Amino acid sequence: MNKGKYYITTAIAYTSGKPHIGNTYEIILADAIARYKRADGYDVHFQTGSDEHGQKIETRAIEAGCSTPKEFVDGVAGTIKNIWDQMGTSYDRFIRTTDEDHVKQVQKIFKKFYDQGDIYKGSYKGMYCTECEAFYTESQITDGKCPECGSAVHPAEEEAYFFKMSKYAQQLIDHINTHPEFIQPVSRKNEMMNNFLLPGLQDLCVSRTSFKWGIPVDFDPDHVVYVWLDALTNYITGIGYDADGNSSDLYKKNWPADLHLIGKDIIRFHTIYWPIFLLALGEPLPKQVFGHPWLLQGGEKMSKSKGNVIYADDLASVFGVDAVRYFVLHEMPFENDGVITWELMVERFNSDLANTLGNLVNRTIAMTNKYFDGVVADKGVVEDVDADLKAVVTSCYEKVEKKMDELRVADAITEVFNLFKRCNKYIDETEPWVLAKDEAKKDRLSTVMYNLIESITIGASLIAPFIPETAGKIFAQLNTSARDFDTLGTFGCYPSGNTVTKEPEMLFARKDLNEVLKLAEEITSKQKAEYVETQTKAAANLEKAGLKTEAERIYAQLKALNGGNNSTSDEEGIDIEPKDEITYDQFAAMQFQVGEIIKCEAVPKSKKLLCSQVKIGSQVKQIVSGIHKYYEPEEMVGKKVMVLVNLKPAQLAGVTSEGMLLCAEDAEGNLALMTPEKHMPSGAEIC
Repeated sequence: MNKGKYYITTAIAYTSGKPHIGNTYEIILADAIARYKRADGYDVHFQTGSDEHGQKIETRAIEAGCSTPKEFVDGVAGTIKNIWDQMGTSYDRFIRTTDEDHVKQVQKIFKKFYDQGDIYKGSYKGMYCTECEAFYTESQITDGKCPECGSAVHPAEEEAYFFKMSKYAQQLIDHINTHPEFIQPVSRKNEMMNNFLLPGLQDLCVSRTSFKWGIPVDFDPDHVVYVWLDALTNYITGIGYDADGNSSDLYKKNWPADLHLIGKDIIRFHTIYWPIFLLALGEPLPKQVFGHPWLLQGGEKMSKSKGNVIYADDLASVFGVDAVRYFVLHEMPFENDGVITWELMVERFNSDLANTLGNLVNRTIAMTNKYFDGVVADKGVVEDVDADLKAVVTSCYEKVEKKMDELRVADAITEVFNLFKRCNKYIDETEPWVLAKDEAKKDRLSTVMYNLIESITIGASLIAPFIPETAGKIFAQLNTSARDFDTLGTFGCYPSGNTVTKEPEMLFARKDLNEVLKLAEEITSKQKAEYVETQTKAAANLEKAGLKTEAERIYAQLKALNGGNNSTSDEEGIDIEPKDEITYDQFAAMQFQVGEIIKCEAVPKSKKLLCSQVKIGSQVKQIVSGIHKYYEPEEMVGKKVMVLVNLKPAQLAGVTSEGMLLCAEDAEGNLALMTPEKHMPSGAEIC
């Protein structure tokens, strides 16, 4: 059944660095929708890509020590594409804004706007955010911070071309009012109307002169096209739009887009700026823009500088690609932000994938092999309990279809897993192991197994867009293929007499939480080390390029990440006066263990002493240290430290000290506590 064309896009990923799982969620979501639409009979075109111009890219290229911005974006675009491919995404085009066909059309579009009188030259003065590459008025910023990303803004003034947004504002307002489905969810529509459109639009800066890494304005080479005008037009240039009226058949077939899938943070650009650009071009507006929520790590936005980033490829290395796809698709609410943690991943993996689905498929195939040598035959011995199973199974497609039409992907997946849960219940109700003991009930047992195989086939057909690799494994084990969606309302299409595999593969083996957390800690430690190394080199490259302010910003981030210690591997070493050699026996007489500080107070009448209660195994020792200049009592609590345990007790400022905390000292006399590189329990021996 051909239901017509369906053109879906994601926002193109900005090439400032490797995308984390929150960024990757969008491409997985778009892929699930695209796969579902294809299976449902639509002729799908799915486009994604990378956004590669702007001042921030110029800076990132310098940080990375690249000779040109193009060299830098080539590497990052490759990384993005590799992750999209690893996640099994089925895009039809990966467009880059450095692609020649895109560059050519952006220049033509800009010239068309200018010739129409939609663009004029002026100058801009305001507060500028380098991260967002956007100007803001004083009323839009708070405490000198960007209202979008929270970065510091700075005054900037430059010559620029401006687009007359107000010229098309009323047309856009009318369109939104007459097309309630255009902006979803509704809360996003209300935000755009009340905060931007209805109060009145300011003209938009659409060119820059303060940097060169962008698409040149061909009739005024001092200017490059503003990154948002450049990036947004990819949705039409990528399918063959031509500003001179010679657009390709692919464009004529697919435009307007059926769905722009984007993050909620860029909804303004896609529901105000982009539609107005299209109105100026005389092109239809996209049918729908969906601003999805964010995926947060433990309730916080992911940030490398915070050290709380989780990457899709790291998750996949532990859980597998389909488990990652399942989690981000199933755990993200329709409108509110979702949360991902390693603990939640393990919980969902074990309960949903290993237990509900994996165990169902495994034991159904195992029982079919045990009782019938793998042959699946419908003997037509029906009992009342079968009717409810069949009703749940044959009605599932209709329920999933309704949820997918509303873009409620998580709810659609829940409907399919309700089918799998009903199958597990059916096994408990029919008790095949009991039927197998009675030869007279062999045909009934065969019918039960057939019902299960047929139900799993329908369920696997519906779950395939979301976890395609797993569905493929299920079909292979059942010796069948995905069912056409228009047959999913009919029970009994699995060929009677077919044979399942003799060696069923465990789809999902349960994960041990402690083992996963250990792996997660190793991954996080490695990421932090790589980030510190990369950023240290970046700061050095910025200093070399004369960008001292940018370098200082990175050093400040590194200092915060390292708890105030801004040392790097590039610093020169420190030579100290060597002490007399000792024997191994002398060293072995000293007992070093890992301790955990559970309480810390300043020592009265002393400016430099802290008194810590340190848990070492099952005992607690009181240790006084001269480190108050470098640590406050409250930041000591919870730290894992290295302790000389068997030091003879001493009195310091009238307080008993029962050991020593080990510290490192630099050339200026600054102290830093020695802490274990990896997780170690209190009491662990240091040897």
